Amino acid sequence: MSEVTLAEWNQFLTKFPDAHLLQMGEWGELKKDFGWKPVRVISGDVGVQILFRRLPLGFTIGYMPKPVESGKWIVDSEFFLQEIDSVCKKNRAVFLKIEPDTWADQFIIHHSSFIISKHNIQPPRTITIDIQDSEENILSRMKPKCRYNIRLAEKKHVVVRAWDDVAAFYEMITITGGRDGFGVHSKEYYQRAYELFHPKGTCELLVAEFEGKPLAALMVFAHGRRAWYVYGASNNEERNRMPTYLLQWEAIRWAKARGCAEYDLWGVPDENEETLEAQFESRHDGLWGVYRFKRGFGGQLKRAAQALDRVYNPLLYWMYLKFIGNRE
Repeated sequence: MSEVTLAEWNQFLTKFPDAHLLQMGEWGELKKDFGWKPVRVISGDVGVQILFRRLPLGFTIGYMPKPVESGKWIVDSEFFLQEIDSVCKKNRAVFLKIEPDTWADQFIIHHSSFIISKHNIQPPRTITIDIQDSEENILSRMKPKCRYNIRLAEKKHVVVRAWDDVAAFYEMITITGGRDGFGVHSKEYYQRAYELFHPKGTCELLVAEFEGKPLAALMVFAHGRRAWYVYGASNNEERNRMPTYLLQWEAIRWAKARGCAEYDLWGVPDENEETLEAQFESRHDGLWGVYRFKRGFGGQLKRAAQALDRVYNPLLYWMYLKFIGNRE
């Protein structure tokens, strides 16, 4: 096994055309500019990108988001697992957190050296939309109110187009974050993401406008058969024109035109469907505020496999859970 360069990693990923966004080399480069160290390792036909985050006293946390052929090497390759351990210990990792790229009902872990984690980094529950069908059939599976709002936005002269004004997007997302109570990245973060992914054709920044005035925008990513709605924003003006609905529909159409089969709405409250449906009208905290919007697009509620932790320093791991993990 050997650590490889960005170019070598991207060449390796050509064997895995449906690799997750978070395993793309560009994602590692993005995180590198904001406090993480990407390490990419390959052994034969298996490989992973691991991100290390520095802790006090030179220790780190290792994070492996959505590895390719998720779970195969965990279950079947003791040798590769030992090599991963070597890389983590070299980087003084207290533990390695792994978020498998599979759904909870499809993943079984047989290896006793992993701990089922109490904390996920990515939202474990999401809604995915099958976009292989015709546009008419995709629309027909949406909630009637969602379809109505898409058409209303068109009737009210909302126009969606590609955009490159990341600074204006950042201003808009800070308004959204303040209104809906979620954190936002820095302007430089969104700019870097756009610069890394857009030239490859794997990212588009879309804006919904009325009479040339931006009302809402989103950043959508795609790789292989999957697309992900990762960042979205809207200001407080002309909201009666329902720009976010048409914007999301145009992002779905963009993903479909690129050959994607699945559109991931990226994050809803981690509750079962009965609880979500019973409470979404009364709750607006956390991801509840976006569930009402996302449910309208007629997708399927899914939960990712729970994160796994592989512990190298039990005492510091315990301290992490007690003093840091509880704030995640």
